Order: sequence, then C-alpha cells, then structure tokens
Amino acid sequence: MFVPIGDDNPLKSIRFQYVTVALIIVNALVFLLQSATGSSDALSADFAVVPRELFQAGIFSAGDTAIAVGGLHIAEPITLVTYMFLHGDPMHLIGNLLFLWVFGDNVEDALGHGRYLLFYLACGVAAGLLHAVVIPDSSDALIGASGAVSGVIAAYLMLHPRVGVWVLAFKIIPLKITAAFVLGLWILTQVIMVALPQVGLTAWWAHIGGLCAGAALVIVMRRRGVPLFAE
Repeated sequence: MFVPIGDDNPLKSIRFQYVTVALIIVNALVFLLQSATGSSDALSADFAVVPRELFQAGIFSAGDTAIAVGGLHIAEPITLVTYMFLHGDPMHLIGNLLFLWVFGDNVEDALGHGRYLLFYLACGVAAGLLHAVVIPDSSDALIGASGAVSGVIAAYLMLHPRVGVWVLAFKIIPLKITAAFVLGLWILTQVIMVALPQVGLTAWWAHIGGLCAGAALVIVMRRRGVPLFAE
C-alpha cells in the first residue's frame, strides 16, 4: 500500500551510513552474480536456509553439510547468514534495499557502524531461526534480506516514531506521514499474515523474527544517550 522513498531525519552522530551502503552494494552484487551466471537455483540450494536440512544437520553442528559454488564447503548453520544476501527476483531485491536505504542510515547512526552490522546480521539470523522453528519439516529454501530489514524497521520505529516519512501511496501518490503510521501499518500486516493460512512464497514468520529481534536489540545496542521514542 505504501512504498517509502525518503524521510526527514538527518544523521546526528555519523558522517555517512557506510555499513548500510555496503550492505546494499553486497546484496546487489550477489544478485548480479546470480543473474550473470544463471546459478540462482544452485546458490539457493547451497546458501539458503532449508529448515529440514538445518535441523537434520544440527544448528550448532560444525560439520560440512552443504557444497557451495566452486567446491567451497560450508556448515549448514552458516546458511543462517548467507541466505540473507540472496534474492529471487529484481522486485524482491529492490523492495528490501529500498526499505534498508530509507531507514537503515538512522539506525546505523543510533548504534554506530560496528554494532549496526552485528545488529543487522543478528536480526537476519533470528528471522531465519524463527522461520525454521515454525516449519521445521519444510524443504523450501528461505532467501532474502527481509528478516534483517524487518529488524531495522522495528528499531527505526522505536527510535523515531514521529519522524515524517515520504511514501508513495498505492505506488503513485506522494504523501508525507509519520513513521509510526507507515511502519506500524507494515508491522500490523505481517502479524495478520502469519495468522492466515500460508499462501505464496513470502516467509512471514521470518519477518516476525526479525521484528522481534530488532525491537529487543536496539534497546541494548544503541549508543549511550540515544533515547527511544524520541521524535
């Protein structure tokens, strides 16, 4: 319903959102690699989270349980990190990176570069884990940055609920509304979707896992003196 395109929220502690931009570049480069080599299915098979395989291997197992492109062996639990850098199609990629671009810089500003990177990865891991726990017998591959980006969205909402966000309503009408409204509506949609019969390929429980992790982690990982619900 709403597509975020920008916000009125200047950086306060950092000069530039280096980690956010680096994450966007890495995700884009991986997708270009998938497209250029035609190896999207192979990469998904090796680097995606597959709940059945994850639990069969043992989440904390150190054994080599997957073979990646080029003969590189990785332990199945490592897919909890690698899956978040793969995307199924251009719109999947663009949607995630747009949310990351609009909201990631201020979360990075509140946490600092290093802690923000750890925060992002932790949210992605939590998202993958919850998805796997909810459907442990699934053989479907989970890919995408949605879980990690959901953590960023939760953190932004807790930090800046009253900031004005520019969105495209119904993808064509520019509007300026509060972060609490647009992100709160997005979060409500995720909660509703997990309560409905699961259809399609969207991993709604991964979004919930990322949201919960982001809301909890921003409380303890933000810079000293950075308030919650400040603006």
